[in-house]
Amino acid sequence: MSRIGKMPIHFGKEAQVTVASGNTVTVKGGKSTLSYKLNPAITPKLEQGVLTLARADESKKVRALHGLYRALIQNAVVGVTQGFTKVLDINGVGYKANVAGKKLELILGFTHVVNFDIPAGIEIKVEKNTRLIISGADRNLVGLVSAKIRGYKEPEPYQGKGIKYETETVRRKAGKSVSK
Repeated sequence: MSRIGKMPIHFGKEAQVTVASGNTVTVKGGKSTLSYKLNPAITPKLEQGVLTLARADESKKVRALHGLYRALIQNAVVGVTQGFTKVLDINGVGYKANVAGKKLELILGFTHVVNFDIPAGIEIKVEKNTRLIISGADRNLVGLVSAKIRGYKEPEPYQGKGIKYETETVRRKAGKSVSK
């Protein structure tokens, strides 16, 4: 049996989990609501604040889905109660960011301003024009948005300019040396 899939999902009073017909699991909390439609081979069972998932057979695909859906639902419970955040740092002379309504404006040394539409369910805060805090309830969406923003100007190894994750270290390379 899957080690991840067989673990029960515990949720407190902050999260409300419901199982609807058609194997749809909905997680509601203070931050938002997330819903997942499960494969018919996976059946959810809800009893007294604990959700368990059972699988129909032992095929390789169903075993993989068992662990996947358990992890997705666990992340949904954590997301609607606590939320997920990613922090991006912008390095470079003249590089800065600004939030205007539902758009993120990035000045990254291009001839134009890069505009990024902030999707629903995501909140972006800008600190000191060079630090982006991306937060939301859906872990997948938070990671996707932060990776997309980082993709506009990835950090380069010679001067370190670009957008990087807060915990990321950029391996610096030595530039060309002048020989005499």
